[in-house]
Amino acid sequence: MRFGLIMTIIIFDRQTEMNPLDINKNYKPQDRILTPGAMSFVSDLAMEFSSQRRLLLACREKRQDEFNAGTVPGFCPETASIRESDWQVAEIPTEAQDRRTEITGPVSRKMVINALNSGAQVFMADFEDSTAPSWENIIDGQINLIDAVSRNIEFCNDAGKQYRLNANTALLMVRPRGWHLPENHVRLNGEAISASLFDFALFLFHNHSELASQGTAPYFYLPKLEHYLEARLWNDVINWSETRLNLSPGTVKVTVLIETLPAAFQMDEILYELRTRIQGLNCGRWDYIFSYIKTLRNQPQYLLPDRAEITMDKGFLNAYSTLLIKTCHRRQAMAMGGMAAQIPIRNNVEANQKALEKVRADKRREANAGHDGTWVAHPGLEPIARAEFDAVMPTANQIDRQLEDQEISVEEMLKPISGSITRQGLKGNIKVALLYLSAWLGGNGCVPIDHLMEDAATAEISRAQLWQWIRHPRARLEDGSEIDLALYQGLREEILEQLLVGADSVGKVHLNSAAGLLDELTLNDDFAAFLTLSAYEMIT
Repeated sequence: MRFGLIMTIIIFDRQTEMNPLDINKNYKPQDRILTPGAMSFVSDLAMEFSSQRRLLLACREKRQDEFNAGTVPGFCPETASIRESDWQVAEIPTEAQDRRTEITGPVSRKMVINALNSGAQVFMADFEDSTAPSWENIIDGQINLIDAVSRNIEFCNDAGKQYRLNANTALLMVRPRGWHLPENHVRLNGEAISASLFDFALFLFHNHSELASQGTAPYFYLPKLEHYLEARLWNDVINWSETRLNLSPGTVKVTVLIETLPAAFQMDEILYELRTRIQGLNCGRWDYIFSYIKTLRNQPQYLLPDRAEITMDKGFLNAYSTLLIKTCHRRQAMAMGGMAAQIPIRNNVEANQKALEKVRADKRREANAGHDGTWVAHPGLEPIARAEFDAVMPTANQIDRQLEDQEISVEEMLKPISGSITRQGLKGNIKVALLYLSAWLGGNGCVPIDHLMEDAATAEISRAQLWQWIRHPRARLEDGSEIDLALYQGLREEILEQLLVGADSVGKVHLNSAAGLLDELTLNDDFAAFLTLSAYEMIT
């Protein structure tokens, strides 16, 4: 608290207009990040745009009420002229025209170095789904990125192994947290500021000059948009920031993740709102599956089977990825593929080969469908993904590949995927949710579980399916058994006991906290919009 008071006084001393920004966490490394100039920028940005953000979040709730009452998302009649007219986004910089492999991961120091050295064209440094947003993680992440941009980043592990940047590294892109998330440690007039604005502002403020000196630019990945007006807000934020920092218009470049069901019907509009700076759209598949469940949760005709059966070649997922490619290429933007969850498996050759073949097949499908690149979560998967795109994409991208003959209807965009709900799938959802939430509460937002890389998005699928399956009589196990509260509670208790056996004392605390949180998320009749909102209160 003492630091927060000092910081407030510094801001007041340096500004004629009082911006009462309070920092309520005393963590010494923050001195390097929360400089008076940076916090003046953050506070002015928050004062300018916080009310618009609140209004748009309220609109999300109103639309969800309509979906809960039985309506479904669709294409907006009021923006038909944008979809039907001919226009294109701004030219993509040469350095960003080839993005056939992108590696993503949290902003921890070792991860940043390894990802930049991975051989991928792009590293998306993630403050969102793969980073548990403790204050220490957020501040250290900003420090790590500053050091990476200036090429002064090094890391030494406990065994004495040194990590340094190679001569050639991936292009850095940064994903701030979504519009819905607050940063509880920084308050403006007593209210937590937007985590999106905080993450964006600090990276841009501290790095724009060094990036310009290297002949490159600030690149961002914008997550979890649900409406084109949210894209407009981002564009207004960036325009304001460029003016404030004396940057040329269009300096900041962005890619938008299409990872919510409502946004999938507004891809043209989102590209249009950001047309002077947008590079493309990305199929954020795991968040998209979660959003499909969340948006249509009260409508049993859209129930989904076990997560393992929800694949990109089926139903609503195939329609969405096809429409994304068609929309992006028509507007001369890039259509990025998504993340396969498999990771390399050590000490089991047969299982490893099966996992890698699943990744290979997924990337082959994306490349053949017309995507311009894809995501991997592990450096060992980069050569596999690259090979599949090299095989069909001799040029930098496939933007010239138009899908004019593809017509995607609203019905296809909503088409559920058929399959079974198994006891194994039910138990798998409980296990993933418990283990992920436990790790998240301990500060780790990216967790390998049963040879799959799990992050907040996949954990969201797990808990959302539990909530939905319990409440709809049509959701039954393949043997006809009802999925009710008693079955959930019995399996949750059984799985928790098994997990506690191998946990240390700290792990047991986190697992028990995770179990309580999962019960809250599953048993409460009011569906929590994001598990991270509830979990965040437990780490702040």
